[in-house]
Amino acid sequence: MYLSRFLSIHALWVTVSSVMQPYPLVWGHYDVCKTQIYTEEGKVWDYMACQPESMDMTKYLKVKLDPPDITCGDPPETFCAMGNPYMCNNECDASTPELAHPPELMFDFEGRHPSTFWQSATWKEYPKPLQVNITLSWSKTIELTDNIVITFESGRPDQMILEKSLDYGRTWQPYQYYATDCLDAFHMDPKSVKDLSQHTVLEIICTEEYSTGYMTNSKIIHFEIKDRFAFFAGPRLRNMASLYGQLDTTKKLRDFFTITDLRIRLLRPATGEIFVDEQHLARYFYAISDVKVHGRCKCNLHATVCVFDNSKLTCECEHNTTGPDCGKCKKNYQGRPWSPGSYLPIPKGTANTCIPSISSIGTNVCDNELLHCQNGGTCHNNVRCLCPAAYTGILCEKLRCEEVGSCGSDSGQGARPQGSPELLLLLLLLLTALLGTASSLAF
Repeated sequence: MYLSRFLSIHALWVTVSSVMQPYPLVWGHYDVCKTQIYTEEGKVWDYMACQPESMDMTKYLKVKLDPPDITCGDPPETFCAMGNPYMCNNECDASTPELAHPPELMFDFEGRHPSTFWQSATWKEYPKPLQVNITLSWSKTIELTDNIVITFESGRPDQMILEKSLDYGRTWQPYQYYATDCLDAFHMDPKSVKDLSQHTVLEIICTEEYSTGYMTNSKIIHFEIKDRFAFFAGPRLRNMASLYGQLDTTKKLRDFFTITDLRIRLLRPATGEIFVDEQHLARYFYAISDVKVHGRCKCNLHATVCVFDNSKLTCECEHNTTGPDCGKCKKNYQGRPWSPGSYLPIPKGTANTCIPSISSIGTNVCDNELLHCQNGGTCHNNVRCLCPAAYTGILCEKLRCEEVGSCGSDSGQGARPQGSPELLLLLLLLLTALLGTASSLAF
């Protein structure tokens, strides 16, 4: 008897799960590009905005140092210990693996003891400035999702600039200035991210928070992405819908968190004092043990997958789009200009799919394989889509209110999960039966 009841519950759950397909358990993550929904005409595809998951982007970068011979060890040289700046018997030798400090050690696995790190040559040519540019390149547009964290094995530099590029290194803009004395180094008043607001979140600041000189317990420098997100999503980033809405409608904000390259400009090593000790120049150098950059491939909300192939990141595009960033329509799908997907309306967004070109449609306007009617529309005899009342267009791809300019944020169009009232009634009945059966088992 108990087995038969269990089988009945299992059958009910399978049915409920089938009906629940158009209602994702978690809204607003944009991790699905399309899903099948049920209508009176059967199953159809419903398209939505989508994006890849966030990941560790340091696995996919290329690093370049300028000057290229700035890494220590060729020729071999001695340098002073971190904890005791006058104990100068440590050696850097590029020809000996145990004593070498090449740049790739900034991105290897952390947690080893002793820790591995890249190290520059010492400041033996003082008073000539000891300056290094470390350029990180992805050959792909990246959207940052977490703080950039740089861990120094030496003291944190007295002066440093973090820069970004949006055009593969052709031009650069500052992200943030770091100094022990912002006014002296960059003619800027010192600030921290806590001094910013929604209205000033894009301001480029100089901070003294991470430049405390020659202290072995002070190794980390941050560029605070999440603190800037929090101005819109709240302190614990619980209101991501608000952040997504701002990113969708404010291009400058979206571009602020978007990069193709990063550049770490080390301008003056940690001295820990006003004057440089010219008798012990082996004390002064740069050493970085770890760089963390988390983000996602920018796919213009047209893909959930980004693959690394032939040393290059590329979006696997949906919505009839193509290109490294899904930045154009596929051939024969240029029935309207390409457009990025939209986070709005929350929670599923708008796919803005590319639609067939008029010349390529022929006799088949829609089918059940390639030319899917969208937003709950159904294909009628392959010649036209029967659209829900709120939608119009060849493939039901447009909100009807857009044609008359009456769409509003409170209209609710496009934000409701697709499905008929009959299906919702069936769902309630099934859940009631499921609960009733479960209760009888409990007794």
